[in-house]
Amino acid sequence: MELTERKKKVLRSVVDLYIRTAEPVGSKAITELPDMKYSSATIRNEMAELTAMGYLEQPHTSAGRIPSAAGYRLYVDELMMDYRLSIDETKSISSAIEEKMQRVDKMVEKVAKLVSQATDLPAISAASRQGSACVKRFDLIRAGEGSFILVLMLGGEQIVNKLIKLPVNVSETDLKLLSAVLNAGMTDIPLEDFTAELMEKVMRSAGAAASLVPVILDFTQETLKNSDSTRVAVTGQARLLSLPEYRDVDKAQRVMDSIDEEALLNLPAVMGGANGTKVLVGPENVADELKDTSVVMTKFDIGDGMQGMIGVVGPTRMDYAKVTARLSYFAESLSKMFGKPEQPQQPKLPEPPKKE
Repeated sequence: MELTERKKKVLRSVVDLYIRTAEPVGSKAITELPDMKYSSATIRNEMAELTAMGYLEQPHTSAGRIPSAAGYRLYVDELMMDYRLSIDETKSISSAIEEKMQRVDKMVEKVAKLVSQATDLPAISAASRQGSACVKRFDLIRAGEGSFILVLMLGGEQIVNKLIKLPVNVSETDLKLLSAVLNAGMTDIPLEDFTAELMEKVMRSAGAAASLVPVILDFTQETLKNSDSTRVAVTGQARLLSLPEYRDVDKAQRVMDSIDEEALLNLPAVMGGANGTKVLVGPENVADELKDTSVVMTKFDIGDGMQGMIGVVGPTRMDYAKVTARLSYFAESLSKMFGKPEQPQQPKLPEPPKKE
């Protein structure tokens, strides 16, 4: 059988109605749609053929039809109408992002919460580095007589600091020199390039503060190692309980547990290098517990070699057009906020003159 334009129109109408009502759709409901000019008999025949082709299912003998996973897949790929966000929706998303987002290291959990609120579905947010992490800037700040604060500025404006004991023979001038040496020779260096030769070179240039170099570089290496991992947050799982598909609490709990596991282990990797929005419908999900759910994901740029991912998990009956539109707007807004160009490398400074 051929998938004609009429069949596509009927299928789109069935999916749209089922998304709105969560009830099986009969031919009478399709016939009553204002843009449907076909007879009830024609609609019944088309729905029967769509069922035979695997795009619709009949849950009970006397019931109407519901979309199958293949029907949802075709709907997402070809049939659904674009959803235009209202001015109120865009303002709501933009103001929430501007209010909540200030630094990338605080971003993952907050983004997941905002996406869940905007879609009324469980949400996943992740941030990962494309390539190795590097320090963009070192700051050494005197903190009283016996200590100083080491501040590392990483990509995406992530800031890490540590209080370090200061030897009595190291002056304020020595700290400034060490800071200049670190910024001249240690910025934009990936973890794998930290070598004993590099440490010796920095120590030779550090003057009286040379004894601090091993402590600083040890902390820097540990920070970069931790920064290379993917950070993931999941929130809003309990929102599933308000949906008719998850009235069975045991089923809902299994799905919620699986969302946590999938989010932490698989979904950021599934998104991989794909651009745009990715939709996994029903059986396309890896976990058995998610075979009756759909996942919608999209990526955004954080800048400085980092990339973010946001997504939602919900029933296959989710409003794909609205969800993809809202996720796309989130991604666009976050990319504008965080996707800053790489800073130019600082010029190399000459080594200090050797003491006589």
